[in-house]
Amino acid sequence: MIDLAKYAALALVMAGCLSLLITQLRTGVPAMSSSRKEALQVVALLKAAGLAEDAVIYELGSGWGAMASVLAESFPQARIRGFELSPLPYWISRLRLRRHPHIRLMRQDFFRADLTDADAVVSYLMIRPMPKLGLLLDRDLKPGTPVVSLAFWFRDRQPEAVGRAGTAALYRWPARADTTQLEETARVEETGRA
Repeated sequence: MIDLAKYAALALVMAGCLSLLITQLRTGVPAMSSSRKEALQVVALLKAAGLAEDAVIYELGSGWGAMASVLAESFPQARIRGFELSPLPYWISRLRLRRHPHIRLMRQDFFRADLTDADAVVSYLMIRPMPKLGLLLDRDLKPGTPVVSLAFWFRDRQPEAVGRAGTAALYRWPARADTTQLEETARVEETGRA
């Protein structure tokens, strides 16, 4: 009987690890957790952006629930909606956040979601999905919506502010850089002279 329990526990651990690996291969993003310090940096940027207390905040790639927990503490009236594809982090975050009635976690691909009611968006992804995420936000967000990206920034966008530790950036969507400056830079790079 004890051997059966050991094998069952081993099978569960292996299934959890396999689900993490499959999701990472599918999305290009490992299930990483933000630290409390990083999450507080995100909160500070959202507060600096003047986010209303009762805002709708989307967390794209909510992982283990660390960021959603800090968002819920910092914005107790906000409606926080997290998306996570990986089953293990999703279920752990569901257990972890079950006492927060204004947090709704969804196990689905946020690229297929409607974010048009977002008052703010938070993400901690990797570089690979960022261009596609930019297109999704272009499609769904109202102009001026605060977007905070942790660690991996939008390369073709201009941040409005950077967190004190330098790992989080605040954008006012669509956050397009001045195109004349970009065109001038491209021309100089092509010709090799100013």
